[in-house]
Amino acid sequence: MVILRVGMCPGLDEDLLGNLRAADVRTVEDLISSDTEELARKCSVSYKALLAIRRVLLAQHAAFPVSGADLYEELLSSTAILSTGNPSLDKLLDSGLYTGEITELSGGPASGKSQVCFGVAVHISHHLKQTVVYVDTTGGLTASRLLQMLRTETSNTDEQMEALQRIHIFHLFDIYAVLDCLYGLCSGGLQQVCVGGGSVKAVIVDSVSALITPLLGGKQSEGMSLMTQVAGVLKTMAKDFNVAALVTNHVSRSGNGEVQPGLGVSWSHVPRTRILLERVESAAASVSHSSLRSATLIKSSRQVPQAAQTVVKTYC
Repeated sequence: MVILRVGMCPGLDEDLLGNLRAADVRTVEDLISSDTEELARKCSVSYKALLAIRRVLLAQHAAFPVSGADLYEELLSSTAILSTGNPSLDKLLDSGLYTGEITELSGGPASGKSQVCFGVAVHISHHLKQTVVYVDTTGGLTASRLLQMLRTETSNTDEQMEALQRIHIFHLFDIYAVLDCLYGLCSGGLQQVCVGGGSVKAVIVDSVSALITPLLGGKQSEGMSLMTQVAGVLKTMAKDFNVAALVTNHVSRSGNGEVQPGLGVSWSHVPRTRILLERVESAAASVSHSSLRSATLIKSSRQVPQAAQTVVKTYC
């Protein structure tokens, strides 16, 4: 919805704007959908002048038609698939994380969500030589932990340091600070954080639910609005800048006791793909320091959910 303002086009001055508002025409949509002849009488302006304004606004704000073939070509040219560095998880995700989309990892405490995110950041920065933006809302990510993981990938100190420089970490513990950060990245911040010629290919928010959940329910109606804003800016960032957005979410239990991702139905439409992580309780898991996790695909536009399940190994 675009609000009418003085100077949007020739002829739209303060007097006409006042008359339009008096006629309850406040947006471009209102003006375009109104009967031009009747509106001209109400606003005491010539029909031709108002028609000219209408044509200019239509040219500025109307969508141009595009064919399905053109959209498909654009999709092929802009979409990239980023390996997570975990073959089992890549198979579940139909080859990896897709740019232009939001992928969610949900799970309970110690389910391995953050460890998977750490591994994704390390793999993209070291092996793919691309920049990663990591928004940490829980305080669980440290440079020493990333360095520890990088040392398992390469013994070259220079390569380790270069990979660390490509991971930009924001420790933010307030939902408003997270929104400011995400809006800032959309307004030019993504280009500013690029290092060594690579581009930002992944934005990780761990955890998206940690700061939103306390604001939901009861009389705290602002929580839903803030959640909608986070969803909107993440979708915009993913599509407009061709990045893969990876977020983590907590879990809750339904009325029949089934484990399900948190944040409710409204959030469930935001991620394109949803993975549920759970600990594998077995003798094998205890031997490997509980590094094995069950990963279940519960939402996808490319694969069959629920039927797709695998066991992934996270960093210890």
